[in-house]
Amino acid sequence: MIDELTIDEFIKLVDDADETDAPQQHPDVPPWKLLVVDDDEEVHNATRFVMRDLVILGRPLCLLHAGSAREAREQLQRHRDIAVAILDVVMETEQAGLKLVGYIRNELGLAECRIILRTGQPGYAPELTVINEYDINDYRTKAELTHTRLITMVSTALRAYEQFRAIEQNRRGLGLIVRATTDLIEQHTVSNLAEGVLAQLVALLKLPLDGIVCTHKSFPDGAGKRCCVVSAIGSYTAYTAQPLEALPDKRMISVILRSIAQGRHSFGEDYTVLYLKLSSQQDAAVFLDAGRALATLDHLLLEVFASNIAACFRNAKLVERLNHVAYHDPLTRLPNRLRFIADLDDIARERIDTVVALLDIEHFADFNDGLGQDMGNALLVAVTERLRTTLEPECRLARLGADMFGVIGPESIVNPTTLLALFRPSFLVDEHQLPVTVAIGFCRDLENASSGIALLKRANIALNRAKKSLHSHHEYYLAEMEDSTRWRLEITHQLRRAFDARQLQLWYQPQIALDTGRVVGMEALLRWPGERGFIQPPDIFIPLAEYSGLIVQIGAWVLAQACAQHAKLGQLGFAHLKMAVNVSMPQFRKADFVENMATILAHYQMPPQMLELEITESIAMDEPKVMLQRLDALRQLGILIAIDDFGTGYSSLSQLRSLPIDCLKIDKSFVQKIHNGKGGLFAETIMDLSKKLRVTSVAEGVETLEQVDFLRGLGCAVAQGYLYARPMPADQLVAWLQSRNDPDHGS
Repeated sequence: MIDELTIDEFIKLVDDADETDAPQQHPDVPPWKLLVVDDDEEVHNATRFVMRDLVILGRPLCLLHAGSAREAREQLQRHRDIAVAILDVVMETEQAGLKLVGYIRNELGLAECRIILRTGQPGYAPELTVINEYDINDYRTKAELTHTRLITMVSTALRAYEQFRAIEQNRRGLGLIVRATTDLIEQHTVSNLAEGVLAQLVALLKLPLDGIVCTHKSFPDGAGKRCCVVSAIGSYTAYTAQPLEALPDKRMISVILRSIAQGRHSFGEDYTVLYLKLSSQQDAAVFLDAGRALATLDHLLLEVFASNIAACFRNAKLVERLNHVAYHDPLTRLPNRLRFIADLDDIARERIDTVVALLDIEHFADFNDGLGQDMGNALLVAVTERLRTTLEPECRLARLGADMFGVIGPESIVNPTTLLALFRPSFLVDEHQLPVTVAIGFCRDLENASSGIALLKRANIALNRAKKSLHSHHEYYLAEMEDSTRWRLEITHQLRRAFDARQLQLWYQPQIALDTGRVVGMEALLRWPGERGFIQPPDIFIPLAEYSGLIVQIGAWVLAQACAQHAKLGQLGFAHLKMAVNVSMPQFRKADFVENMATILAHYQMPPQMLELEITESIAMDEPKVMLQRLDALRQLGILIAIDDFGTGYSSLSQLRSLPIDCLKIDKSFVQKIHNGKGGLFAETIMDLSKKLRVTSVAEGVETLEQVDFLRGLGCAVAQGYLYARPMPADQLVAWLQSRNDPDHGS
């Protein structure tokens, strides 16, 4: 039972309450939950009467009652958000109230709940001991609970509870922000990041939000920059990737644009707009349709969150820019080789039914040389636009090199008819109508293609075949092409090893004067001998050496060996014989070729007029001004120049007349046509030309006396062929020369 003093105090408290104005109700604000625990029913009635309609810190009270520690435990389990518990210390036992405090703190883990202890028997629980051992707000005897003291204690406890809740929410919110930022910074695209931001805001605010993230974006239709929805959740999901103006809520559009224009957050009664400064040129905004005004604490958390996600957006934009630079061609803005290979990887992995094509602009270097690099770039842009206009979006495009484009798409589009037709109309470039032709390599064989690189290699093999073809501008990849390529690569590797091991040899074929029958010279010929004959014939390994670039090293070695052999022959009395040596295009193009020739001649003390360099028509016609300067420099050294295999290439009489040459060599294919008194037309034509050019002539591949008589009748000066001697190594050449007893031998 409550003692007389306590009842009197409660009557006084009730009288005081009647003198106050009744507080206003706040139905939209959640109430404070107070748990009153006491085994005296009169205490409950009196507390209930005093606390009726009371509003503290803007919120009403909701009283929960328990007559024992057991009932209190049940209430606490049902209501984990009790703000204040007013507990009687002595109930079923002397320590029931204190044990209940331990249950609240230790077992339930309710650290935020504020506890007020009151007792009618203070001796059972000394005040200092209880305050030191338990986290409580106040400890009073029931005799002290006047109206003012009760309300003061409850108000103080609720304020402490609110502060604890704010600290805990701040801690939880900041923890969420740190974890969210860690997760979001891993997103490398703006769209993925925006989606993650909305998901994290739902977790942070614990609200089922509708919302969008929008930012300024350039549109391809020429409309410039507009605000675009990057990501959306809830009822706005359908508006992802659409302009902001597509949203049906005009007020929503207005508050977003106003927030961006003012550069600050906006907190409304039922919405929130977070402003994000991404760069000096770009802003973004997050619109949250919360349905109510957010608490001040949420404002602070959102401002911290906004500053963090703005940094994440800047990181994502930077990664997107770096990815764009890494995977796009700056001139045409097409995907580059790396991106194309990644697309091919997808095809190889998923076995997509598609065709890969590589397009190479023929003679593109001529456009650059003749019109300038700016015009060449403009042409590439024009080609890109035509490809895009015709092939996108069904096909994926890329620029793989200076004048090479890649196309991936269905065979109904990616085929010779469609692609070659694109290039039939000329291209208008800076008022120039430029005709363009292309070579195309196709690959539709996706079997056993383990990677994008493998697919690209197959298409490239077909392209190389198309570029070499004289009859077609396109080729499809066939498995045997790759087998051939693999074989050629293996031969090239073997050739390099053989050259490094000094296994290559120079053999020599004598040249005979047709009027006297005397030996007047020899041609140095490269051979690749093995234990049983030749490893590969010259018409196989020399083109491979040229293609791989090895011919430059081999050619320099050949020139040195030929001059060294001439010096040895001179010591044996054959110094009067000329030495003819073939020179390849890569050798001749080297800027220091003439200087190297002078060095070789000086080193072996070879008379320059005894050395004849044989070049093909293609070398002679390549870059006429450069070739003319180089040939003039060689002639000034005293070296003789011959056009080898004349008649098999293409050259004009006017160009030939300008070149400082000494000899035309009639190709063996024309000599072999001389048979039974027929087939000598080409040889006759070449002889007439040599006379007009006033140069000497050499016939290759002479095998019969009929051919000799015919060539002698035309006035041909020199011949070489199996009729006289096959090519032979140096030691056999010396023996062969010594066995002939030519009149000039030893002179």
